[in-house]
Amino acid sequence: MTKNELIDHMAINAGISRKSANKALEALTDSIRFSLKKGERISLKGLGSWTVYKRAARTGRNPRTNESLNILSKNTIKFKVSPQLINYLNHKK
Repeated sequence: MTKNELIDHMAINAGISRKSANKALEALTDSIRFSLKKGERISLKGLGSWTVYKRAARTGRNPRTNESLNILSKNTIKFKVSPQLINYLNHKK
């Protein structure tokens, strides 16, 4: 599903205009980005949770030249799917 398809789906299901759905989606994504930037954990019941963690610096290797190189530490995100979503996906009708 693309962003435009998601906006259309939100507008139809919520009974709002496409413009309002786009504004709501932008507000949601901005809020998630802002909270993650601050290092906060985000949890949406029925969907999952996002947490920020720091990946440690390490030594890697260039596969072409076999030369060692240093890979810097960086922040990254883990997403844990909620059990409710897993049950929903595996529920047989």
